[in-house]
Amino acid sequence: MFSPMTQTFEELPKEIPIFPLTGVLLLPKGVLPLNIFEPRYIAMIDHALKHDRLIGMIQPKAPLDEEQKTKTDQLNLYTVGCVGRITNFSETPDGRYEIMLSGLNRFKIKDENLSANGYRTAQVTWDGYSDDMSGENAFQLDRDGLNRLLKQYFDTHQLSACWQTIKETPNHMLITALSMICPFSAQEKQALLESPTCESRAKCLRTMLEMSVAENGCCEHSSSCC
Repeated sequence: MFSPMTQTFEELPKEIPIFPLTGVLLLPKGVLPLNIFEPRYIAMIDHALKHDRLIGMIQPKAPLDEEQKTKTDQLNLYTVGCVGRITNFSETPDGRYEIMLSGLNRFKIKDENLSANGYRTAQVTWDGYSDDMSGENAFQLDRDGLNRLLKQYFDTHQLSACWQTIKETPNHMLITALSMICPFSAQEKQALLESPTCESRAKCLRTMLEMSVAENGCCEHSSSCC
């Protein structure tokens, strides 16, 4: 019997609601907090909670101006996104939803529709992404080299980090978390999403970190840590 808490790859639906957000990346096995306040997206969450709890995260292709931000039904979207399951939610006194979206599987958009409540839905295919919900294959990662690069990158962008947590985090979880939280451009985020495997994503991530450090230089102060 189908359960929204135990979806398998074969049970993923052919149509999902989609939430366009520039610069916001959800990856399989990643966790994304979202603050939902627009009426159409409140309706989208209500619909998801009544059914399979699935929401597809997708990025608009073009940069948004102020007018476009209010017209997500007209945005030109990338074709590849990631579906997540609502694993935690709360309703605030002012009527917002605060949710946690756990990444399940990437998808490719085949066609789009506009729901009666104003949010977009998409007919999707999961072809090519059948490994997203399986266990991660182990891969080699130069952790010492990555840590040195991360310290330079965090210094450049005045970010702090808990290096002990980074040290203890498994390779695939670390690459997923860094890809989602680092302040890369929308195009760079999309490249990370479309990397075929976590190992190839790690290589892509390292290249982006190196380019950012080279372009911006490294600050002299040390990254703060916990």
